[in-house]
Amino acid sequence: MLSYWEKQSFLHYDYIVLGSGITGLSTAISIRQRRPGARVLVLERGLLPTGASTRNAGFACIGSLTEILADLRSSTPAEVAALVAMRRKGLQLLRQRLGDSHIDYREQGSYELISRQELPALQQLDAANALLQPVLGGEAFTQVNEKIRSFGFHPQYTAALVQNNYEGELDTGKMMRRLTDLAIAQQVEIKTGCLVTRFEETRTGVNVIAQTSAVQEEVIFHCQRLAVCTNAFTKTLLPDIDLQPGRGQVLITDPVPGLPFTGIFHMEEGYYYFRELQGRVLFGGGRHLDFAGEATTAFELNAHIQQQLEEKLRTIILPHHPFTVADRWTGIMAFGASKQPLLQAWSEKIFLGLRLGGMGVAIGSAVGEELAAMLTKHN
Repeated sequence: MLSYWEKQSFLHYDYIVLGSGITGLSTAISIRQRRPGARVLVLERGLLPTGASTRNAGFACIGSLTEILADLRSSTPAEVAALVAMRRKGLQLLRQRLGDSHIDYREQGSYELISRQELPALQQLDAANALLQPVLGGEAFTQVNEKIRSFGFHPQYTAALVQNNYEGELDTGKMMRRLTDLAIAQQVEIKTGCLVTRFEETRTGVNVIAQTSAVQEEVIFHCQRLAVCTNAFTKTLLPDIDLQPGRGQVLITDPVPGLPFTGIFHMEEGYYYFRELQGRVLFGGGRHLDFAGEATTAFELNAHIQQQLEEKLRTIILPHHPFTVADRWTGIMAFGASKQPLLQAWSEKIFLGLRLGGMGVAIGSAVGEELAAMLTKHN
C-alpha cells in the first residue's frame, strides 16, 4: 500500500503522457518547452518502450516511389503531399532536437529495388517528382540503374533501381537513448513497468489508474490533461478507436565478408526494407504475406515470414555472399483506414497522438509537437 508521503508527492501532475516511445517522449519534451514550470509524467508499461520505437530499422523515411504511388491510389495528391511534408518536418525536428552526431544520422539517400512487374511505376516517376518538389525543394526520385551490378543484387529480379534523394539513416538505440536523456534533462519524470488499465475524466482533471509490480494495489495518478501515445496498444484503453496493430518481423545477419553495398533500401511498396549496419544486413518486413496473422500485439516470430526474409536475402539481395542470421525480433506498429496519424482531442482533457503507420521515426516528433500544442492550449 502507498504511504501518506507517496500519495501527497508522487501522484499529482499537470500533464501525464502514456507511452515512452518517440511520440510520447517528444510530446513530453514539447510540453516542458511550452510550459517550463509544468510537472510532466510519462508512464510506460514495459521496462523499455513497448512497440516499435526501439525495434525499428533506423530508417529516416519519407516514402519510396512505389509506396507514394500506392498512397495515391487511396488518397488525393494533396493528402499525399501533406503527409510527406509532415514526415520531412518531423525528421528535421528530430535532427535539430537530438543532433545528427548523437544519433549517427546520415542523409545519403535511399534506394528502391524495382522488379520487372513494377516497371510501369517508372512511367509515373516524373509525376511523383512534380508532386513532391514543392515540399522537398528538389527531385525526390532518380533512376540509378548503373549501381545494380556493383551492389550485387540478382539482375533477374532487379530490373531498375530508384534513388530517393531525401531519405537517411540513423542508429535507433542512440536515438531513443538521446531522446530519453533530453526528456530527463527537461525534468520530465519517466516511470516504467507501470501498466495503465484505464483512465476517467473528473471535474478537476483526469484520473489515470495503473498497476505496478512493486505495489499490490491500483495506483491512481491525477493530472489536468492526459496525452495517449500508446499507438498499437491503445485498443486496450479505447476499444472502439480506428486502429489496428501491425507486427513487423526483423532479422540481422552476422558480418558478411565483402558486403558490396551500404545504405538503406526498400522493396515492394516498402513492405520489405533492408540496410547495411556495421558490415551486417538488417532485413525486415513481409507483413503483407500474412496481414491477418500480423495484426497482433504479441511479440512473436512468424516462421513463414522469417523464412521468406531469409529466402529473399539468399536469392535477391546476397546471391553471391553466404550469410548466417545472428538475431531476430519483432516490433508492433499501428495502422488505420487512413495513413494520416490519429491526432485529435478525445475529450476536453484527453488527447490522442497515435497510428503512425510505421513512420514513427519520421513523424513522431511532429506529432508530439502538435499534440503538446493541443494539450497546452488554454491551459
